[in-house]
Amino acid sequence: MAPFNTPKVVLSGLKEKFESLTVHLDRLYLGSSTGNLHIYDITDGAAELSPVEIKKSFVRRSIDQLGFIQAVNSLVVLSEMNITLFPLPSYSPPTPLPRAKAAFSFAVQSYLTSAEVPSSPSSFDVPKRAQPIPSLVTLLLIGCRRKVVIYSWKDGDPQDVKETLLPHSARSIVFLNNDTACFAYSTTEFALFSLATMTATDIVTPLPTTSSGAAMNALSGLTGYMTLGLGAKAKPTVINVAESEVLIGKDGQGYFINPDGKTSRSTTIEWPAQPEEIAFVKPYIFAVLPAGTVASQGSNTENMNNPPVSNQTALIQVRSSISLQVIQHLQFPFDVALSSNATGTAGLTPAPSNAQLRLMTSSFAAKSPLFLMTTPLDKTAAASEGSSLWRFNMKPWIDQIDELVMDGKYSDALTLLETLDECQITDKDQRKTKIRALNAVSQFRAGKFDEAIDTFIKLDFNPAKVVALYPESVAGRLAVPQERWISLYGGPVRDIEGDAAPTESDPGDAESSVKDKDKNSTAGTDTPPDKLTAAFFDTIAGGTGTMSGRLRKTGMAGLQALLPGGGKDDDTSSISSKKRVVLHDDLHRSVETLLRYLGDRRPKFGAALRNVGITPESQSHVTSPLSEASVDDVFALPDGPLSSLTPAQLLRFAQIVDTALYKAYLINRPVLLGSLCRVANWCEVSEVEDDLRARKKYGELRDLYHGKKMHSKALDLLKELAEQEADVDDKLSPSIQYLQKLGPEYIDQVFRYATWIFECDSNMAFQIFTSEDVELPRKSVADYLQGIDPKVCAKFLEFIIHEKQEELPEYHDRLAELYLNMTLSAKKHDDSNGQQEAYTKLLSFISTDDKIDIDRLYALSSRTDLHEARAILLGRRGRHDQAIDTYVNQLHDYTKAEEYCKRVYKADSDTSGVFLTLLRIYLRPTEPGSTNLLQPALDLISRHSPRLDSVEVLELLPPLVTMDSIRPFLADALCTPVFDTQVVRNISKARNDHMSRKLMALQMKRVKVTDSRICPQCHKRLGNSVIAVHVPRGEVTHYNCREPFSRRLKELRR
Repeated sequence: MAPFNTPKVVLSGLKEKFESLTVHLDRLYLGSSTGNLHIYDITDGAAELSPVEIKKSFVRRSIDQLGFIQAVNSLVVLSEMNITLFPLPSYSPPTPLPRAKAAFSFAVQSYLTSAEVPSSPSSFDVPKRAQPIPSLVTLLLIGCRRKVVIYSWKDGDPQDVKETLLPHSARSIVFLNNDTACFAYSTTEFALFSLATMTATDIVTPLPTTSSGAAMNALSGLTGYMTLGLGAKAKPTVINVAESEVLIGKDGQGYFINPDGKTSRSTTIEWPAQPEEIAFVKPYIFAVLPAGTVASQGSNTENMNNPPVSNQTALIQVRSSISLQVIQHLQFPFDVALSSNATGTAGLTPAPSNAQLRLMTSSFAAKSPLFLMTTPLDKTAAASEGSSLWRFNMKPWIDQIDELVMDGKYSDALTLLETLDECQITDKDQRKTKIRALNAVSQFRAGKFDEAIDTFIKLDFNPAKVVALYPESVAGRLAVPQERWISLYGGPVRDIEGDAAPTESDPGDAESSVKDKDKNSTAGTDTPPDKLTAAFFDTIAGGTGTMSGRLRKTGMAGLQALLPGGGKDDDTSSISSKKRVVLHDDLHRSVETLLRYLGDRRPKFGAALRNVGITPESQSHVTSPLSEASVDDVFALPDGPLSSLTPAQLLRFAQIVDTALYKAYLINRPVLLGSLCRVANWCEVSEVEDDLRARKKYGELRDLYHGKKMHSKALDLLKELAEQEADVDDKLSPSIQYLQKLGPEYIDQVFRYATWIFECDSNMAFQIFTSEDVELPRKSVADYLQGIDPKVCAKFLEFIIHEKQEELPEYHDRLAELYLNMTLSAKKHDDSNGQQEAYTKLLSFISTDDKIDIDRLYALSSRTDLHEARAILLGRRGRHDQAIDTYVNQLHDYTKAEEYCKRVYKADSDTSGVFLTLLRIYLRPTEPGSTNLLQPALDLISRHSPRLDSVEVLELLPPLVTMDSIRPFLADALCTPVFDTQVVRNISKARNDHMSRKLMALQMKRVKVTDSRICPQCHKRLGNSVIAVHVPRGEVTHYNCREPFSRRLKELRR
């Protein structure tokens, strides 16, 4: 990329020798060696300069340097080693600076400073904060013989002049910042000067590392330089290239120095020879190199790929201060066909073949345009043609950036863009984002995965485009071939069938550069011998591969015999060394960085979706799957912060991230895949299920199905795996545990997949419906289980009634009915054990359960021969006589009849006569021919006589019953205990009366205190003092004497 157009002649036919140049606003000032000042009008975009004025004999001698001080609106002139200020526009009166004698150079620096001035207080106004007041400070730093003098102005007012001694004289001065300047004492001696401490510190540069080729070029350049007859003394080369950074040229190398006096960059500029002059136009470094030092291609070497030819004339080399790479060569004579017409007495004059090139720095601000003065070296030509002034015009910034992007130099384009202001390029932010993304792609291609991912995170880029950089095993259908990466990220579209455009980090660049070196090394007679020698040693010393391979590249393959194993070529050597070299797995390393990217994006997308009420737990199974969106639609999703995305776009991004996360875990962290599958996620199942099956990650696949509520697939998978198990527990437990977690909305799936488990083991299958996690509709479950097996249904009803405390009567009735039906069914099939078990449960249940419908159940049992059940139901209906009759006459079980009476008997209630009813059934049977039940009746009378009415019993007993058989009954009836409550009541009353009289007597006791009553303790009259009465005899003492008197009484009573 050539950032500058071909220089254009703006002035020609200049007969005078010009030593200095400066530009201020629309005026260009040229200072001649004869002391004349030429003033021209310069307008942006104008093809030529218009003369304004020529001040003859402006000063007596050569104007060595020009500058401008804005604070005093004056032109600074260095002439005859004196500094003089000429005010504009009259240039008079001149103001010499008397303390700046024997001056060699100067530099001007202006900057704004702020000082806080407190506002005046007022009783009526609210106090205000101190407001900073900006001030313009201008420094004029003058390098004199072995000293430096500083003139300064603050808002146009002169300040005190400062000066200090130096070990040497500053031949050139450049400011690094407002507090530091760089002095060039000579071409090899430099120092930093601190304005705060007024001290200078020498700059120590590293030892030169110039290659052999550069050294040879330097020698050849020196020969050409001397043959051209230039005997002028070399100038120090120092320029400001950035804030707090200068570039110094020393021994053919350029060093970047910071305010600490140390190199600010690890790399240096290696010129083929010491530049005659250097200049800086942000962000490019210009260097004038002598003839015979650089391989060029003629007049304008914008294309650097042709075979090199040594330059026959001086040329201008342009480097990027960002990458330090040579980006343009401008060899004299320039392409004058493209130059504009210029004013002058001789008109447009073709440039001579040989000329002296001088970079006329317009100012210290390093801003375009830059001017170049050319003077023919031939004295006759110089006298007839004169000198010419050329102007360098930079191409538009947008064009430069676009060319860098087209060449794949994204970091250079990005750094160049960073140096520009918003006013210089309107869409800076948009371009910056795009180029940063392209640079990240380039870094990713070069294996710098961490740097690339960091950029994608900062840019909030569409995650689909990030995932697309990975192979299909990670990206799935989003994978994009490498040749389409740049176009995917908005870069220039190239012909993918041709060669890929070179990028700054493309590994293929090294190979292509080696091939170019091979071609250049066999260029034949066009390359000078010294160049061939330099190239030979450079190839051997700095090449890659084996020594034999490097010798073969230089055309010295015969020297391979001197080396061990010289018969082997590079290919053979590389093959034999493959066993010893362990190649780094870039896929796993890149996937590891992808995991970091996805780990950053996932919680952010999840939080943004939760803020709008979208969660994977509730909506992942109902949202549109990622597979329904086309790849183009996914890539078309916008890049930007989360706040600028719609919920639908956030949802798509979450699906992309989770799906890629699953695939990345499959490759790098399969151990963590299970934990990821168990949490709610937005993963696209169709993208990963085949991989999980192929890797036999069945547990993870089951969890994934469960999280996506794809329960049919999960249960089919479990059933498929169960067929491979022999143990019943291992076979059925996974399916049972899965079904236990399904809620009522999946009841149909539960019933469908529980059937095959019941066929294998009904006891284990029953666990499905006893889960503590979820509860299914009980009626539906009961209906389903009854269709499977009534026993299982009864077991389920027992569980919900006894364990879950079910209160609804319908379940109680249903269980009782099931017991009844099971009993009848077992009896019908002659299953005595089953009948006994079911009948026992039925009797127990109807005896204790108070929720069943007695009438309905009695109606069902009335047509059966289940007499005991009917008896219990009759008793529950309150028909105790029929129930007791059933026990006695149908079951002939007198013990159960008596137990029934004990169970329902309650004194002073409707059931207080049940024992009498049982006795009546015993003694007065209703059916003729019944069994004589006198003995059970007598046993009942003997055991429960307190619960029987004596008169009724005697009336029911047959006449022939002897007194001896009912002796215990008669004794209890006649010996009824009598408790004399009246006596107890009278005794209690008498005791209460006695206690009342005693209390009254105590309350009637009094003591009388007269004027003559004496205290028995202190023997003083009591008078009106506070007294204390002692019991039981009523002694009266002073209150203060109570304790001593009490102690005395106790002693007397002992």
